[in-house]
Amino acid sequence: MDTTRQRAIIHNEEHFARALARAAAGAVIFAFPLLMTMEMWELGFYMNRFRLALFLVVTLPVLFGLSYFAGFEATFRWQDDLVDALTAFGVGFIASTVLLFVFGIITVDQPLPEIVGKVALQSVPASIGAMLARKQLGQQDPPDEERRQRSSYPGELFLMAVGALFVGFNVAPTEEMVLIAYKMSPWHTVALAFLSLGVLHIFVYAVGFAGQESPGDATFRQIFLRFTIAGYGIALLISLYLLWTFERMAGLSMVELVTSAVVLGFPGALGAATARLIV
Repeated sequence: MDTTRQRAIIHNEEHFARALARAAAGAVIFAFPLLMTMEMWELGFYMNRFRLALFLVVTLPVLFGLSYFAGFEATFRWQDDLVDALTAFGVGFIASTVLLFVFGIITVDQPLPEIVGKVALQSVPASIGAMLARKQLGQQDPPDEERRQRSSYPGELFLMAVGALFVGFNVAPTEEMVLIAYKMSPWHTVALAFLSLGVLHIFVYAVGFAGQESPGDATFRQIFLRFTIAGYGIALLISLYLLWTFERMAGLSMVELVTSAVVLGFPGALGAATARLIV
């Protein structure tokens, strides 16, 4: 009995070690575009600390929900999801620290608040990457996990929000978002909004991506309202939150703010539409 128990413990430890290694790989793969983005380095230096702290706080429930749907380990209790969320954040924080140090972005002679700000901001995409490592880099989910992923309508909306956040976060800090919004006319804005809606609907229901929703007996109107319109609304809300977090709203008129939200809402809609590919 003792030998069997020891083998089980060793097996569990090896399994957890592999999960951590996968999580570290996911953190690096998903976060390295932002780790090499100058705007992210600058934001970590001057970003309002309240907004940064709030962004980190918001990240934790996102990681908790992702652990239920696609964590880097199979979980069966909310306590397991909480542990995995904290572990993923820790892995993302460590991976960001190591890479920023290797790149020379943070150095030992920099002020501590600057170092913490840069690492904390980069740890958000890194921790999401760590959490998604099992789905993207590991083995296929067993059937019971697949059923959990399609459990409820709120769950689908949550995954859309995560997809919009993850893809939108990759471009929200860049100056190009502001430049594109500046160059667009009101007609461009309307056209981009309709294009975002069309792309979201087609990607989710028409082209046969992995995890594509099955309309069943639902009518086009029901599908369009429940998923397409709702998904785009979520993408716009996420866009507004990212613009506020990265201090891109200062000095904007209402028209400019709407245009900026629609511009950022386009990659957000792509993220919401392809959330099943990512998550």
